[in-house]
Formats: sequence, C-alpha cells, structure tokens
Amino acid sequence: MSSTLSPALIRAARGLVGWSQDRLALEAGLARATVAAYEQGREYTSSASLRRMQRALEAAGVRFVQEQAWEGVVHARPTT
Repeated sequence: MSSTLSPALIRAARGLVGWSQDRLALEAGLARATVAAYEQGREYTSSASLRRMQRALEAAGVRFVQEQAWEGVVHARPTT
C-alpha cells in the first residue's frame, strides 16, 4: 500500500468496520481532533499518525488495496 492513505480511504475503512472517529482515535492512540482534521483535509498529519490509524484499522480486519489505477479498502471476514 502507498505510504499515504487518503482521507477518503480512512473514512471508507472506518465505515467498513462501523467505527466512529472517536473509536478510531481510541484504537490508534490519537486525539479525535487528529482523525477529524485529517479526514477533512484541514491540516498536515504526520506519517506516524497515519501509520497508527492504518495499523488500528488493519487490526480490525480492514485491508488497504492498491492497483495501478485505483485504490480501495476491503474487510477481511474472520475465519471460523
């Protein structure tokens, strides 16, 4: 996956797992304001904060996918 996840990908990933910005912030160990500002494109977010968001979402089963002309998210179903 690209080293930079777009705000739209973060929003989409949250939607897949049914998380609020508060929940993502909690799981990633960040302030809610950091998540909100990034998703709205209002301010610079450090690469470390983006990695924390990515790791938290991946731990919840989200997989970020990138091909040549597109990028997206999928939710891995738990195996039983």
